[in-house]
Amino acid sequence: MDASQETRPVRVPGRGTRRAALLCSLAALAAAAVPASAARTRAAPDPVVVVDCFERPQVRPEEYLLACGDGNNRLVGLRWESWGPSAATATGTDMVNDCRPYCAAGRFRPYPVKVTLSHPQAWPDRPDVRRFTMIRLIYTDTAPHPVPKDVTYKLVY
Repeated sequence: MDASQETRPVRVPGRGTRRAALLCSLAALAAAAVPASAARTRAAPDPVVVVDCFERPQVRPEEYLLACGDGNNRLVGLRWESWGPSAATATGTDMVNDCRPYCAAGRFRPYPVKVTLSHPQAWPDRPDVRRFTMIRLIYTDTAPHPVPKDVTYKLVY
C-alpha cells in the first residue's frame, strides 16, 4: 500500500464532544446569570467591640466588669444570642457586692440578667474600630437594691 492509499480514521463528533459542548454552554449561561457584584469577594468588616476597663476590645466576652473602680459589679456567664453591627444580646448573671456592713466585708450576690449592647460609634482611641457605647440590663428576677429592674448605662471606655 502506498502513501496515497493510506487510510486514517475519521473522527465523527460523538457523545463526548456533544457533552463537552453542552457543559461549556451551561457554564457560560451560569456565569452570565451571576451579577458582577456577587462575583466580587469583600473582606468581612471587623465586628463591633465592647471595650473593657483595661481598654481592650472584646467580642462576645464571657465576663464583663461593670464597676471598674472597685470591682464590685461584674457580669459573668454571658451567653451571647447575637452580636451584630448595631446591637448584641446575651443572658448571664450580674454579680453585685452587697457592701454590708461595708464593701470589703460584703458578699457577692447573683442576679439573673438580660444584657443588650447598643449605639456603636467609632472608638476615639482607634477610629477604625467601632465600639458599643450603651449597655442595658434587664433583671429577670429581682434587681440589686436600689437599681431598677430595667437600667441603661453609658459605656465610657
